[in-house]
Amino acid sequence: MYYRTSGYRLFEAINYALLTVVSLSCLLPFVHILAVSFSGSAAANANLVGLVPIDFNWEAYRKTIGNPNFINALVVGVERTLLGTAVSMTVMTLAAYALSKDAHGFSSRVAYAWFFVFTMLFNGGIVPMYMLIRGIGLMNSIWALVLPVAVNVFNMVLLMNFFRTVPRELEEAALIDGSGHFRTLATIYLPVSLPAVATITLFTMVFHWNSWFDGLLYISDYRKYPLSTFLQTIIVQQDFNKVDLDVNELKNISQRTVKAAQIFIGTLPILLVYPFLQKYFVKGIVLGAVKE
Repeated sequence: MYYRTSGYRLFEAINYALLTVVSLSCLLPFVHILAVSFSGSAAANANLVGLVPIDFNWEAYRKTIGNPNFINALVVGVERTLLGTAVSMTVMTLAAYALSKDAHGFSSRVAYAWFFVFTMLFNGGIVPMYMLIRGIGLMNSIWALVLPVAVNVFNMVLLMNFFRTVPRELEEAALIDGSGHFRTLATIYLPVSLPAVATITLFTMVFHWNSWFDGLLYISDYRKYPLSTFLQTIIVQQDFNKVDLDVNELKNISQRTVKAAQIFIGTLPILLVYPFLQKYFVKGIVLGAVKE
């Protein structure tokens, strides 16, 4: 029978306490924003709202959903996230598959690997990238938000390492059956590495959804702003021209409650996607193998 010592129980209790504090530090600001979004303008402006709404009302959400600028930014944000994730995962998967080969399968593997690592450590900077985007005519285009960040070398290396754990016998069996590289990748490597693919997909989606700085650099028309850039201009730069409030609405809503509602709505897509990908995080890496 297994017995836990008093020292182990103390260590476990400290771990639970620390994890609880960390969890609350992430959860409480989210609950506070939610409470502010449902509160009246007087309580919100006076900083009286804690974790429970005061003068509960839905007006901030009604105003947010009825704001065409916010809805347009939400649509652009979704488009940027879906397109950017699709492009990034396609490019990184193909590169990771090629770099996962040994010297016999890909003789230039080391040279290309060092090329990717070099770009991860050194880059040209913001000004050369801006000049490049402007020079090839991508300004005010969604492709300016997708192509420059199409390859995340760190995520690609993670995926490459997962591909290298795939048993060689599986690939050899597919090659004997006449399978080419694309079919082998689609039918062998991707299913076996599904947990890694799901994890990196989530990382990529969160990155695109939260990115706002490139929108300020490459997009001059606020109607083409993704949601994160739109929220940044309102919350940080205090540009409220995109959120019009009528005098009769000031009793129930304010700029602060509207901002809180927009922030909460902006977090919902990632919260809704995460449960569908979470199941792959604990799934086995190798689904099957061929015994020698």
